[in-house]
Amino acid sequence: MNKGKTIKALVRFIMVIYLVIHVGFTLFCWFHLDETLFEFFTLDALGVLLLSVLSLLSITTVIHGFIYLKNDPSRHYLLYHVALLALITAMSGAYLANGMTTVWIFVEATTLAVAALIYHDRTPVALEATWKYIFVCSVGIALAYLGILFLGFTVHDARLLHLSFSSVTEIAKMANPLYLKIAFIFVLVGYSTKMGLFPMHTVTVDAHTVAPAPVSAFISTALMNVGFLAIFRIYGLFSATTILPFMNNVLLLSGLLSLLVSAGYMLKAKHNKRMLAYSSLENMGIVAIALGVGGIGYYAAILHLVLHSLTKAGLFYQIGQSYRVMGSYLLDESGNYMKLQPAGATALLVGFLCITAIPPSGMFISELYLLQAMIARGNYVYLVLTILILCFVLYALLTRVLHIVYSQPRTLSGHPHGKVSPWETLPQYFLFALVIFLCFIQPAPFRNIIESIINTLPR
Repeated sequence: MNKGKTIKALVRFIMVIYLVIHVGFTLFCWFHLDETLFEFFTLDALGVLLLSVLSLLSITTVIHGFIYLKNDPSRHYLLYHVALLALITAMSGAYLANGMTTVWIFVEATTLAVAALIYHDRTPVALEATWKYIFVCSVGIALAYLGILFLGFTVHDARLLHLSFSSVTEIAKMANPLYLKIAFIFVLVGYSTKMGLFPMHTVTVDAHTVAPAPVSAFISTALMNVGFLAIFRIYGLFSATTILPFMNNVLLLSGLLSLLVSAGYMLKAKHNKRMLAYSSLENMGIVAIALGVGGIGYYAAILHLVLHSLTKAGLFYQIGQSYRVMGSYLLDESGNYMKLQPAGATALLVGFLCITAIPPSGMFISELYLLQAMIARGNYVYLVLTILILCFVLYALLTRVLHIVYSQPRTLSGHPHGKVSPWETLPQYFLFALVIFLCFIQPAPFRNIIESIINTLPR
């Protein structure tokens, strides 16, 4: 018993030290933007912005992980945090990598780390989801890399084959547009396994469902940001070529299909974590549409990505707490949450307002920018379809959240109700407060770094 407590105490100490180092490194990056470190990493604006989000969510995820694993055996406690540390490191490397090969290495590392975290509860369902995640993600990442290699082999210049982003720019200028289109499709489909876009969304949905709640928060936010970053970098490199309209159309179609699929599944969702997983698919669809529309849509895409990360992490933490109180993730076995845990139920309602872009949610601003971009570009068909589908999403989330908070459970779970300290909800309120704050005020450094990200894109 004493040995187990010692191991847990040591793990907590190491994680706290690691977080301090990570936050310190993130601050260092802000003061050294656009510098290159160790040849393979460049502190560009997008990488540093997403690294900042990762630093913040790492702190809240570790806090909730300590609570979630409080009663776990010391061995499981140790393995969980080793895998979590590896995941944070791998995502940090992927954000700052300046070449496709380096990105590929770190993204594959995230697959292995997440697999260990998905299997944490060691159930048959967790094992199935783990193997599915490893297989589909590995195939997807291989497809993405195959697309870039295919593009590289079309250029008979050995100096350009190391596939740094600068060399990919040179390749894009020289390559046949058909090869560029094939490469972009491969990259989009491949990295959709991480971003959670249609058609490779199923693997992330299954992972959300069985992983510990703090891990689900990471998969649906910081890890999805890794997939977006990989796709965005190739989009930015190819945007100066003739295939820009093709890429935009592909992104619009993929985003709209993601919205459609998420709405369909959310309307029949009976599992609380699965409901949030399909909400992540919906929001990544919005990001893809914003990127495909262009103009002010570029700003909307980055802003929405950041705000979704903060909101969805808070919601997954809260759903994990609701499980400890109600004893079930099943919708029919959930209910009366406001009476059982007022602080948690209030947080869930605030999170619902934020994720559905209802003012004062900052996501209202990002979606408003998206609608403005659609009108400015004349994408009226996509505008109508997007608004219509989002109405179904709003209905699906509203009915389920209100049932959890106020209604009686339809069936009894058979599990005793637990207790959660209201203080455990504070990190969630902090994240939601940031989302609401950004609805009214976007500080100059925050706005400037987003502007610097999209300045190189065609308007």
